[in-house]
Amino acid sequence: MHIDPQLTSHQDNYKLLTNIVVPRPIAWVTSQNSEGIVNLAPFSFFNAIGSDPLYIIISIGRKDNGSMKDTATNIIENGEFAVNLVTEDLINAMNISAANFPSGESELTAVGLHATESKRIKVPIVTESQASLECILHSQQPLGTYTLFIGQVVMFHVDDNLLSDRLHISGFAPIGRMGSPAYYCRTSERFEAPRISYESWQSEHAN
Repeated sequence: MHIDPQLTSHQDNYKLLTNIVVPRPIAWVTSQNSEGIVNLAPFSFFNAIGSDPLYIIISIGRKDNGSMKDTATNIIENGEFAVNLVTEDLINAMNISAANFPSGESELTAVGLHATESKRIKVPIVTESQASLECILHSQQPLGTYTLFIGQVVMFHVDDNLLSDRLHISGFAPIGRMGSPAYYCRTSERFEAPRISYESWQSEHAN
């Protein structure tokens, strides 16, 4: 079947895209408004895009009424945010934090989680998250009804139990976002496929 997105609705295009591009990591973003209220919200249009410097991207849509979401507003105003990764024990809290809370009410407090002071930015991280990234805003770009944010990672927070020699991380199993309406996946099952060089491949196929 061939589906032309110009001939289908925005809702159907969203459904197709988010069911095909899977699994997606979840950025559980903490941001802070001018009054110091901490906002906490999850976004699955998220990924790492560079390591030198360290860059991540998050794409944030607008509210149903067309206004910017609190997370986007806070990032633009303050130039800072933190990305907290979501493990399975936090999925209920993450799900609640996705609700349309009033701007003056903190989702972090509402779900019963705690804030830990960051090292390089004013925005706190989620204490209960096993891994968090402190970020400063590098740039932003409007993308239709979304705004794309590029953030530079300026500090890592990783649970001591996950770290082994040479900063190797093991035992970390964040959940991933699958398709609509509300599907997720576990990342605890792994397999290894070592990268092969062209020369090795050529040698194996020489016979």
